[in-house]
Amino acid sequence: MNKSGFSNIQSEYLAIIDHTKCVRCKRCIQNCGWGTYSFGGDKILAEHEKCVACGRCYTYCPEGAISIVKNPTVIRENNNWKEAHIKTIWKQSETGGIIISGMGTTLKYKKYFDHILLDACQVTNPSIDPLREPMELKTYLGKKPSKLDIDLNGAGEATLKTKISPQIELQTPFVFGAMSYGSISLNAQKAIALAARALGTVMNTGEGGLHDDLVPFGKNIIVQVASGRFGVHRDYLNSGIAVEIKIGQGAKPGIGGHLPGEKIGVDISKTRMIPVGTDAISPAPHHDIYSIEDLRQLIFAIKEATNYEKPVSVKIAAVHNIAAIVSGVVRAGADIVYIDGYTGGTGAAPNIIKDHVGIPIELALAQVDQRLRDEGIRNEASLIAAGSIRSSADAVKAFALGADAVAIGTAALVAMGCHVCGKCNTGNCSWGITTQRPELARRLDPEVYGERLYNLISAWGHEIQEVLGAMGVNSIESLRGSRERLRGVELTDAELNVLGIKHAGL
Repeated sequence: MNKSGFSNIQSEYLAIIDHTKCVRCKRCIQNCGWGTYSFGGDKILAEHEKCVACGRCYTYCPEGAISIVKNPTVIRENNNWKEAHIKTIWKQSETGGIIISGMGTTLKYKKYFDHILLDACQVTNPSIDPLREPMELKTYLGKKPSKLDIDLNGAGEATLKTKISPQIELQTPFVFGAMSYGSISLNAQKAIALAARALGTVMNTGEGGLHDDLVPFGKNIIVQVASGRFGVHRDYLNSGIAVEIKIGQGAKPGIGGHLPGEKIGVDISKTRMIPVGTDAISPAPHHDIYSIEDLRQLIFAIKEATNYEKPVSVKIAAVHNIAAIVSGVVRAGADIVYIDGYTGGTGAAPNIIKDHVGIPIELALAQVDQRLRDEGIRNEASLIAAGSIRSSADAVKAFALGADAVAIGTAALVAMGCHVCGKCNTGNCSWGITTQRPELARRLDPEVYGERLYNLISAWGHEIQEVLGAMGVNSIESLRGSRERLRGVELTDAELNVLGIKHAGL
């Protein structure tokens, strides 16, 4: 606690109001969820220290009278002591607390997708018109047989003898990542559900249970079982198209989650099956999983509860021994493995974990795909890659590194207006996305933003068709794990070796 009342910490942003343009309509006051603006002395006033640069005020200012700028006050930094280090020490010395924020890491680590280039065909096999020719974006998630046994009757008609494990048919290779009711608003979840149904793909409930309003979208929903087991019961497990066991998350490997009690209102209480106003704590370990054998028991318990009709996914964070972990998870019976890289987003996590724990999805994915191939079990499970997929180019490179599909979370929120301010944990989101405040949540129209999500994924799908045509292949399946179609730039030999790709020019 800061007993002196004095603080070294300056406001990070300045809300500048051009009073020659301002017509005092007070829309900025109405739109800011942070209480930055007030009215006094016949003009709009701004408390700069409350501004988080969420962009809502200048977006809705009818006169363009507001500008949000980075506070130019100089902090004397050097190559060792950066501004972020100094501000963190000031804040912790005043509060004695752990620094927590939402979204992913803000540190400037290498983004390997930006150092990987795709191959193209020049003479043989390029597409004439990839947007009109059949470029197959459809993919299936689930365990695939290593061979097919077929019976032929006297008339030469074939009957499939091999029993195919439950599959999720995706019309597009994108899925929406896990974002729980509580971490985001119900309207945000509805927008995602509407987009998932229209696109022929799936969303994920996250660890917050399934709200009654989303039950009709069950064919497009993966229900999650996390360590807190919030909202988990037999009907819940059978309400979706698949079940996911959450072991880890890219933004916070090795730690659990916490939704504060002040966010647990009546609806969230009912959905999560916990009392109103109580903290929803999901610890790092599941109370019944302390070995790969325990995980296997839970996987098959879920399969029993769902009559072996739904694939079971296991979500894990990308860490140093990821290839061995995934091998064990697949051998434990998982049909899908969701790998979340360290740049993935979150509703809230300690900065020390977000910024320094875990490894990039690109390195993890390449190693996992190769390990499963080496062990002859690659078809035993599908791989979903996540952890800051920012574009269709990132997705294509992920497919070539071994992914069957990619998951987007932050990108979906950005499509709904998110400015990545990193303050999701406060519940004051002015865009109605990561808040449970009714007056803010109702700003997000599920129909409007569901359409924007649909448009985003449709656009990315068309871009992937263009790339497939340029590469001379006509399906995502043909690209999966084709690392020979990738080349690295500005990467060391060690990095190229881990990725399993050659340097550009070779």
